[in-house]
Amino acid sequence: MKTLLVSAVALIDSEGRVLLAQRPEGKSLAGLWEFPGGKVEHGETPEAALIRELREELGIDTWKSCLAPLTFASHSYPDFHLLMPLFACRRWEGIPLAQEGQTLAWVRPNNLRDYPMPPADLPLIPILRDWL
Repeated sequence: MKTLLVSAVALIDSEGRVLLAQRPEGKSLAGLWEFPGGKVEHGETPEAALIRELREELGIDTWKSCLAPLTFASHSYPDFHLLMPLFACRRWEGIPLAQEGQTLAWVRPNNLRDYPMPPADLPLIPILRDWL
């Protein structure tokens, strides 16, 4: 089974809320909510992938020094295994705005379970809730 490396981030605003993005129609798992991020390309570090993805998906800039490794998800889907490091980030430049048709929501950690998420993301919720 192929392993897919995806990097994700919990963007945390000054009120302690976490940014979630809803997967748009036409993508796998459409309608589910997830932490921003994306596939790590060949030759790219997870941090570099996040910096690139945040610029592409949300129009914001951040730096490796602002990405703190928090935890990871390891989940088998029917046709691949997902390995997803989750970073925490409290500093960036710009205002996160959907650049790819996704819906965004700032969510309090205690309310993360109210948003349907892919199975790989679910174990990350208690860690974020307890950490924040």
